[in-house]
Amino acid sequence: MEFWFNDMHTQNVQLSIRVEKQLFSGESDFQRIDVFESPEFGRFLASDGSVIFSEKDEFTYDEMIVHVPMAVHPNVKRVLVIGGGDGGVARELTHYEEIESIDVVEQDKLFVDVCRKFFPANACGLDDPRVKVFYQDGLRFLRSRMDEYDLIINDATDPLGHTAGLFTKEFYGSCYKALHDDGIMVYQHGSPFFDEDEDPCRAMHKKAYRSFPVSRVYQAHIPTCPAGYWLFGFASKKYHPLEHFDKKRWEDRGIKTWYYTANLHVGAFMLPRYVEDLLEEEENS
Repeated sequence: MEFWFNDMHTQNVQLSIRVEKQLFSGESDFQRIDVFESPEFGRFLASDGSVIFSEKDEFTYDEMIVHVPMAVHPNVKRVLVIGGGDGGVARELTHYEEIESIDVVEQDKLFVDVCRKFFPANACGLDDPRVKVFYQDGLRFLRSRMDEYDLIINDATDPLGHTAGLFTKEFYGSCYKALHDDGIMVYQHGSPFFDEDEDPCRAMHKKAYRSFPVSRVYQAHIPTCPAGYWLFGFASKKYHPLEHFDKKRWEDRGIKTWYYTANLHVGAFMLPRYVEDLLEEEENS
């Protein structure tokens, strides 16, 4: 008898993954966490019934949310990661020797513990001596920070669930205050392909656009995300993601990647017409 995990992307669309076995199931104060083994995606983790990441495609997300801003900002020393309890974002950040500290603020300790046990290739990023993990609410952590970080990465998962506070106007304003004068914030922007996902996508862009002098959106192909299509937001006090992109400086680092390249960096900001129209409508509203 076959066992399939179904992730409902909309009321009419679902992603089905054949599962060989379930490795973990547990519930914290914030979410239900399940870990499965599958023949196609390897191990994958689900939160409240939705796939968060898999061994097969997590590299795309982690590389794109880290290397895009790191290829733009010329001197990142201090980084704040909101969410990121799996360790994948921290892992990519540790490739950069100039980074002095990486603060990871993850509300759910069970999530971190599960990832350490079942996804060591991700969680190894949390073991770097520059990484410090704080188990607390991201917005509460930010409220007391002023002019501390060069880069903030919002790796929170759900604008409607237990991390909803990390997608509010107050959150974007708090990020702005916590950044240095030339700081950058990047965040996952969702997917606007399905109708029910369009409004959260619009709202995120409007808040970032009104909070930062520079606000752009870029894209990636991630098979386990809704429609296999995911957006990221790039918000900056100073640097433009294309005008200040230093291709040679990034390539000279010799960082091994599976998805991100210097050429892809430019192409990722070339969005489909329907996405451009959606973003422009919010900018002009």
